[in-house]
Amino acid sequence: MLDRLNKALEHVEGDPGRPVDVAAMARTALTSEHHLRRMFAALAGMPLSEYVRRRRLTLAGAEVMEGRRTLLDIAVDYGYSSAEAFNRAFRAVHGITPGQARRTGATLVSQSRLAFHLTIEGSTTMRYRILDKDAFSLVGLRKRVPNVAEGPNPDMIAFTEEVDDATWERLDALSDQEPRGALSVTVPLGDTGDPGEEIDYYVAAATTAPTPEGMERLEVPPNTWAVFPFERVEFPRGLQTLWRAVYTEWFPAHPTYRTTPGPALVAVEHEEEPDLGSGHLWLPVEKQAPIPG
Repeated sequence: MLDRLNKALEHVEGDPGRPVDVAAMARTALTSEHHLRRMFAALAGMPLSEYVRRRRLTLAGAEVMEGRRTLLDIAVDYGYSSAEAFNRAFRAVHGITPGQARRTGATLVSQSRLAFHLTIEGSTTMRYRILDKDAFSLVGLRKRVPNVAEGPNPDMIAFTEEVDDATWERLDALSDQEPRGALSVTVPLGDTGDPGEEIDYYVAAATTAPTPEGMERLEVPPNTWAVFPFERVEFPRGLQTLWRAVYTEWFPAHPTYRTTPGPALVAVEHEEEPDLGSGHLWLPVEKQAPIPG
């Protein structure tokens, strides 16, 4: 899987003036665009779009410093419609404008080409189960919030704290199937999963019951699910660590499966300590063709 991903990264080094064809990258990696983006973000610690931007502006920075061509020519060749757009992007990565870099010979930021390698340590194990589940409904309250990859999500926390005890008890009562109890549900709205991209966040129950007044319903089609139990992890960092481990360890070790678009479910039983919890992470997955050796 990682060999295929490394081959896919060669697409980033193509014509810098054209957008990277992520669909072509996914075909090279023999997976879906959805799974490719999430695998890359977990392995690289940054979204694919951010890596592409940094690589392009690293190459552009080298040309700026060489001084052989005009800044406008460089901007056009790297796909920017105007010198102003190029200046903004350049400053965001390097901290100075192209003109300042050329005049002062300042130090620029460099994003090296990435290559992924598998390190086998054998020091940890990850429990999981795969199950097929018929269509079901998620019923509860919804809030649209920005995605946060690391650390607390203030909007999500504020929304959860607004839910009163009576609502939590109602969700527990509505739950009539796995995963049991009140759930935290995240539904991506875009294709990238990048930090800052909006997601729909629900506190909800998996149920066959009618939708109570004041709540919303999300229909979930039949799917295969990968379920990862966790015990006494710190919130939110411990759960975010589990998410990353699933993409950096479990999926590379199980290339038969890839994630599919859909809601991610977290069932949590909080411990006596307020920042600890145990439960299960549910991710929708599908089988894909075996990757040639």
